[in-house]
Amino acid sequence: MRVAISFLLLAMIGSSLFSEAQNRTVIAVSTALDGKGKVLHDTRIIVSGSKIVAIDRTASPIDYDLRGVTVMPGWIDSHVHITSSFGSDGKNAGMGADTPEAAYRTAANAYATLLGGFTTIQSMDGVVALREAAAHGGLPAPRILSIVEPLVGRGEQTGTPEEIRAFVRRQKDAGADFLKIYASGGMRQTAQTIPQPVLEAACDEARKVGLRTLVHANYSAVHGAIAAGCMQVEHGLGATESDLLAMAEKGIYFDPQAGLLIQNYLDNRERYAGTPFFPHTAQEFEPMKELLPITHDVIQRARRIPGLKIVCGTDALAGMHGHNAEDLINRVVAGGIVPIEALVSANSLAAEAMKISDEIGALAPGLEADIIALDGDPLKDIAAVRRVVFVMKGGVVYKNEASRILHSRTDFRAVR
Repeated sequence: MRVAISFLLLAMIGSSLFSEAQNRTVIAVSTALDGKGKVLHDTRIIVSGSKIVAIDRTASPIDYDLRGVTVMPGWIDSHVHITSSFGSDGKNAGMGADTPEAAYRTAANAYATLLGGFTTIQSMDGVVALREAAAHGGLPAPRILSIVEPLVGRGEQTGTPEEIRAFVRRQKDAGADFLKIYASGGMRQTAQTIPQPVLEAACDEARKVGLRTLVHANYSAVHGAIAAGCMQVEHGLGATESDLLAMAEKGIYFDPQAGLLIQNYLDNRERYAGTPFFPHTAQEFEPMKELLPITHDVIQRARRIPGLKIVCGTDALAGMHGHNAEDLINRVVAGGIVPIEALVSANSLAAEAMKISDEIGALAPGLEADIIALDGDPLKDIAAVRRVVFVMKGGVVYKNEASRILHSRTDFRAVR
């Protein structure tokens, strides 16, 4: 209750800082990526309320002139832990703490993520109160999809298939957007930690009640998740060629991470060292470097599988919020994914996986006005994703540095 009240107070502050969208807003663009793989040139996006209502190159007057930067739909991160943060002592404070201070840190994580260009996130922590504050209370945060409780595999102690079916129904009744299932352990552990009949019961019941299933699965658990008919595989380290082919054939979405998570642990080893579930000393983090080529390998192999739907998810923890786009760079540079495909994985493909492609993920009439702009062309230089200069979510502008950037350029002034 205290955390929910904290989020509502933050929402009230957010409401006073960010005004409601104008009734009609015209955005001029010279180059826009539509989120589905096409490039639009020299046109204008018309926004009314929270939605895009038309794309018309003759619309006027212009409210936001984004000619000279690259426009696209707001990105979607399919896998974050938005409550993960560093505490007042600078050390890893973990996830899900039920204090007002933790709520403030979570709200700050969400705001940083929004300003980083991610207008929708899918949180593996139960943040229903934050989800509602972002949707209805004016809290400056991405659109949020959330679990209520995860299903954690603990061998035979996980429960019987019928008990798990009842658990799944409770998640649906409690307002979960999806079900997160932990079917394996850490990145070096190869065993499936949830009995196959239980995994099959969970995914089957979720399908019956209309919940998507996202399965934390590495090595043998990847095969188990596929056999159980689950909808999305997270991580997928050690996935075999036959696993990847089966995912493509069955239309199972794949959400691998591209190394940002490992690099974050290495960069913040002093802050993670000695906290629960992590090595005791910073020096003990050094072997994690061996995991970087493993994460790159699975993406490199996955991208060669025809029809495999690879979505963008970062597993964002403390130290990563607001820097989620670094994983897009890794997908291109280390994973070999073509830039436009990496961007689509964070736009329309991620929206499709979440079953909300009729709401977000593209620049098209009828969809939410989630629009961002970059200083640079990510199709030529993927590092441009670091330079987000404009953020609109649901028709409300939260960041606008484009005019300052553009007016500092000689070539732009000459065109004007």
